[in-house]
Amino acid sequence: MLSTGIPGLDIILNGGLTKERIYLVEGEPGTGKTTTGLQFLLEGIRCGEQVLYITLAESTQELQAVAQSHGWDMAGVHVHEVLPSENMLAADTQYTMFHPSEIELSDMLKTILTAVETLKPVRIVLDSLSELQLLAESPLRYRRQVLALKQFFAKRACTVLLLDDRTSAVGDLQVRSIANGVIQLTHTVKDYGAERRRLRVIKYRGHAFEGGMHDYVLRRGGMEVFPRLVASVTRGIHTRRQLSSGLDTLDLLIGGGLEEGSSTLIVGPPGTGKSSLAAQFAYAAHLRGEKTAMFLFEESASNLLHRTDGINMPLRSAMDAGQLTIQQVDPAELTPGQFSAAIVAAVQRGTKVLVIDSLNGYLHAVPDEKFLITYLHEILTYLGQHGVASILVGVQQGMLGGNMSTALDASYVADNVLMLRYFEDDGEVKQAVSVLKKRGSAHERTIRSFAISSAGIYVGAVLRGYRGILTGVPVSLTEKKAGAGEP
Repeated sequence: MLSTGIPGLDIILNGGLTKERIYLVEGEPGTGKTTTGLQFLLEGIRCGEQVLYITLAESTQELQAVAQSHGWDMAGVHVHEVLPSENMLAADTQYTMFHPSEIELSDMLKTILTAVETLKPVRIVLDSLSELQLLAESPLRYRRQVLALKQFFAKRACTVLLLDDRTSAVGDLQVRSIANGVIQLTHTVKDYGAERRRLRVIKYRGHAFEGGMHDYVLRRGGMEVFPRLVASVTRGIHTRRQLSSGLDTLDLLIGGGLEEGSSTLIVGPPGTGKSSLAAQFAYAAHLRGEKTAMFLFEESASNLLHRTDGINMPLRSAMDAGQLTIQQVDPAELTPGQFSAAIVAAVQRGTKVLVIDSLNGYLHAVPDEKFLITYLHEILTYLGQHGVASILVGVQQGMLGGNMSTALDASYVADNVLMLRYFEDDGEVKQAVSVLKKRGSAHERTIRSFAISSAGIYVGAVLRGYRGILTGVPVSLTEKKAGAGEP
């Protein structure tokens, strides 16, 4: 197997590319085909192999400019230009009796074969097939020429990437049937933010691969692919211990703590303390000596640290100790693949508690996703199978009343649901916390008082003597009984 030199792509290809085969990389202009080819050849140079880039459209200077934009050194990459001469612009050089394919195609192929015979490369990139296709004139001749090239390269132990800009659907299908593997690159433009690039392996003859669409990005340093997250490959049965929140009364409410590998949804209207409560679980993990990770979609990392400093929850000490990582997500630049890759990286670092704040921010970050809830379920399943306690923050619309809703119903994918509420009492707006759902253990069915001050988070006694606290406007049962005998 040969490594492609592209982070993530070898994982999708289940080890890389089989040696001495021909592969097709197709995509519209701007999808990164040239970058893919250069990374493939640079990986060959790192392995001490002879490599050759045959360009039928771009000059050596243009390829050097692409490499320079990524900070690459092209030393060792043999670039062979097979370009039309500028003399063809002269009127006396125009063909009149013969079609250009009858002369130029044969000259082009002869030049390519001579370069391969002379250099004897292990890796070859041919950029691009559209030039051959146009000169071949007919689909039959084009197919036969590609077949002949395939046999020629196979006899000389070459692994070849054919780049195709998909100028013709007929040509694409012709080469797809001939190539041992086909990798398709696509990009779509969103209404706002960066465009989304995705990769798909259409075929890989005689070799298993990871199907479906995989996100990738083009940045300085080359292409990076984010394999689609598949939680089923890590299924298993594990024992789970309970993780304390660091607050005795809250642990009592939730039945002793949150279980390892469970997912917890904290919901409530704005300002009730959802993010602070999520941070409390992360801080408690730090006190236990465990690693935590927080992904922020709405609040900046600076604001979070400043706010937690003010409630006696010094998360800065956890960051300084290397036990807490805070990643501020830019919604306009996010792709689901990048987000899942960041989560996988956090798990590989040994993270035991992971916070996503908030689901509403994540929903707005990827508004075009049709299967967002399914994708979220895959992430939570993956985290659960690795023993990571995940905490999700969900903002409800409205402040008081029973008709409150969230933009994303994730309650069915969450093992636990904690709800924070405002309620009015004696001319003051107070807060309450309750557990609506707990899969890992039994829990209290009570509603307790909840408050945040400079001393920290406070979970108090059970709010007895009231009815309708969750509606926001409770009725005091004591006052009602006292006035029962009045006319």
